[in-house]
Amino acid sequence: MKNFANQKVAVLGFGIEGQDLCRFLLKQKAKITVFDQKEKLPQKESLVCQQAGVDFKLGEDCLTKLQGFKFIFRSPGFRRLSPEILQAEKEGAQISSATKLFFELCLGKIIGVTGTKGKGTTATLIYEILQKDRQRVFLAGNVGQPMLGLLPRVQKGDWVVLELSSFQLQDLTQSPHLAVVLFITSEHLDYHQDKKEYVEAKANLVRFQKENDLSVLNADDLVSSSFAGLTPGKIYCFSRRKKVNGVYVLKKQIFLFKEKLGSTEQLQLLGEHNWDNVCAATLAAFLAGASKEAIKKTIFSFKGLEHRLEWVRDLKGISFYNDSFSTTPETTMAAIKSFQKPIVLIAGGSEKGSDYTQLGQEITHSTVKTLILIGQMAGKIKKAVLKAGFQGEILFQPAKTMPAIVELAFKKAPKGGVVLLSPACASFDLFLDYKDRGQQFKENVQAL
Repeated sequence: MKNFANQKVAVLGFGIEGQDLCRFLLKQKAKITVFDQKEKLPQKESLVCQQAGVDFKLGEDCLTKLQGFKFIFRSPGFRRLSPEILQAEKEGAQISSATKLFFELCLGKIIGVTGTKGKGTTATLIYEILQKDRQRVFLAGNVGQPMLGLLPRVQKGDWVVLELSSFQLQDLTQSPHLAVVLFITSEHLDYHQDKKEYVEAKANLVRFQKENDLSVLNADDLVSSSFAGLTPGKIYCFSRRKKVNGVYVLKKQIFLFKEKLGSTEQLQLLGEHNWDNVCAATLAAFLAGASKEAIKKTIFSFKGLEHRLEWVRDLKGISFYNDSFSTTPETTMAAIKSFQKPIVLIAGGSEKGSDYTQLGQEITHSTVKTLILIGQMAGKIKKAVLKAGFQGEILFQPAKTMPAIVELAFKKAPKGGVVLLSPACASFDLFLDYKDRGQQFKENVQAL
């Protein structure tokens, strides 16, 4: 392990990951400076760090003071290729991250899960299966606990399931023993230079594997399946369309290496897109040693994660679903396909560099009867659905608060219909984040 004692270390970002880094580095006796573009930070956590001797540089131009550091730990909010970070690297700083450090220090075996969407559901499902199988397992990354705080507890032979975004993978130089790659499409183009950089970051999940490592790839996705050419490890696949060497769905039956586990109709998770997540988790858990009994018990009882096609309540024959985590057109398309009933769809939000052409076509050929468009992207989505020939009702930016949006959706929904919040966009124009958006939706639905 690197010796951080008395070394000048910069921590970029003071979110959950940055706080985790500070706690770890303080134990290593490092001289820490936190850089954050926000002017105000969580009071309790920042006060504890200040009392321990941590220095803080705040504000939009904080990185102009990024000089003279031996180590720089980057949180996801800071672009790896930003001029300030590249200049610091040129001057001799070692650029790292909490994820990279965890890979270097973790004694256990890591299962890494990535993809554009479905990572959290799949990672949690793998964790639940291994727990049911009574294996020692931890869940971390973007779900579960902060990584570095786990290090003292993880022993040799334990499993650690990590949900990993492109931001966390971008400067990785080690790959997990077991890599799971779901579907990959364009996302975070407001952060990455282009789709190539985004896909390159994702590819680090398999790029540094060894011959005894394992990759679980999506046979239905061109990008995911192309990663087979990047890993020297053993390759297994999952599919919801065809028979593969792994786990697959045929005629609504789930198979694990040709052995039938049960029907997709037994799943508590809504939507065919979740078949991918179930197949991927089943295969990964099986390769990690889980019994078929533990797999079956878990996948058929698992109800999913908050804000991901989450049932909220039924009222006067209308069902309300919170899918606030859908921040891309592709995931909203998957949510729409999950229902045969008439839909009132609430969509829109802030920019992520997405193309809404296919979403417009999906909405036009779906059971969406009323489209409530909110936020900065309302105009782009409206243009896409009109171009596709949508004949339903479009309510363009009719309200800017969640209580008013929910009231309007309730009025418009027919008996036996569905009110679906599935925005296809980020949330930062009207809400703090997707969790805030989903929580406000649920609270106002319960208040009806």
